[in-house]
Amino acid sequence: MSSQPKSRCSWSEHSELYQCYHDQEWGKPIFEDNKLFEFLILEGAQAGLSWITILKKRENYRLAFDGFDPAKVATYNQEKIEQLLANPGIVRNKLKIQSAITNAQNFLEVQKCHGSFSNYLWAFVDEQPIQNCWKSLSEVPARTPLSDHLSSQLKQQGFKFIGTTICYAYMQAIGMVNDHLLDCFRYHEVQAAKR
Repeated sequence: MSSQPKSRCSWSEHSELYQCYHDQEWGKPIFEDNKLFEFLILEGAQAGLSWITILKKRENYRLAFDGFDPAKVATYNQEKIEQLLANPGIVRNKLKIQSAITNAQNFLEVQKCHGSFSNYLWAFVDEQPIQNCWKSLSEVPARTPLSDHLSSQLKQQGFKFIGTTICYAYMQAIGMVNDHLLDCFRYHEVQAAKR
């Protein structure tokens, strides 16, 4: 007896890497600061590119950016920037690399003020993921009033490459919003995820 194939969000069906990311990570609530920092860096790197491009380079980013340790990234100097610009395994965009360093410094400031970046971020949704009920990909927004607000607040804190569309993609990735389609097998799994 053959088992039915799992129903997934259609965007994830184009590659095995996408499928794996969709099935194991996307939309699952993240509360650990280092993982939140990782996605902050990766979403900023993705600006103007496809997410699959960044996923393919993710391991290279982990190596290049010291395992996404914000305390280390915050101290990067000109010599390190030059090393990163010469690294073919990441997106070699000077503004994006510099923004990662700036964002690490601001990330540490937020941690200091709020106890953790997670505390700061999750307060925007009262500690609870927003559960959307989309039936088709065409219904899923690229931005919302909440992503507009979060983007504005982060920019005030000095963060870069954090426009509202990047913010919404970030919110989706880290599970602040559950944007799995209703018929996707991950919808209820993500909805049931606990802190």
